[in-house]
Amino acid sequence: MTRVIVGFLLLLQVATAEGLKPYILALESQLPLDTLHQKVSQALINNGINLVGEYQPASDPKRLVQVVTSTELIKAVKQVQELSAFAAVLRIGYTIEDSRIVLSYTNPTYLGNAYFRKDYPSVEQHFINFENKLTTALGSVESLRGEGFGSEEGFEAEDLWKYHYMFGMEYFDDIVELAEFDSFDAGKSAIDRGFAKSSVTRLVYAVEIPDENLKLYGVELMGEKGEAHFLPIIDIGDPRHTAFLPYEILLKGNQAVMMHGRFRIALSFPDLTMMTFGKIMSTPGDIEDMMKSITE
Repeated sequence: MTRVIVGFLLLLQVATAEGLKPYILALESQLPLDTLHQKVSQALINNGINLVGEYQPASDPKRLVQVVTSTELIKAVKQVQELSAFAAVLRIGYTIEDSRIVLSYTNPTYLGNAYFRKDYPSVEQHFINFENKLTTALGSVESLRGEGFGSEEGFEAEDLWKYHYMFGMEYFDDIVELAEFDSFDAGKSAIDRGFAKSSVTRLVYAVEIPDENLKLYGVELMGEKGEAHFLPIIDIGDPRHTAFLPYEILLKGNQAVMMHGRFRIALSFPDLTMMTFGKIMSTPGDIEDMMKSITE
């Protein structure tokens, strides 16, 4: 246990020194996917991390995402509320690369600063406690690498508080308003019906924040304009950004919202070139249309 905690502190120091990056390469394994998945799942549960959903992004048999939450993440959201609820979950990605499996996860410190912004210092300890649990869990499966990736230079925390891809493009709080309902409960019922009838989306997870009228939904985007279309275009780096998905809808009070695609995608792929971004120019609007199929 002491070795794992010391290792986590060293990884945290390295990540801070090189700048914050969207993902952490946790480990590389020679185990079969089913075996690694089983070992990681049990280790997460043993360390107080809750598994709330999983799926194959873009229906790709070489990818798997597990979505997790914990009491620490929920406490942080309850402290700040509103749009911070997008940080109620984090994602672990499995990617089969040749004869190995690359296990990565969304960097809690990166997303925490991006979603809580100037409020992050007030909830930072919750995120530190969560990542300590996560690294303890993963470190009990195989040796940790703990390398940040997804951005060549990384970001200072304050830069993430005001992040946008470039001049004229959206910030975190430039949300897309999908629908308005008579009440929070009416919204939940309408979204449940929407998933049941939608042919282009599927529910991956749903996490409700107790006593706050906040509920976060993870959404698989299917069809000819969904994940299988845009993910191969933008996810061309090494390691793969498997933990980028699924996309989210947040029900806050009586309003359903989503992060704008030009923010959500750029935050997850900050080094994406304008040429590559141009190849998915229609994707933010396509995602909005698919989300509206659930909320209308």
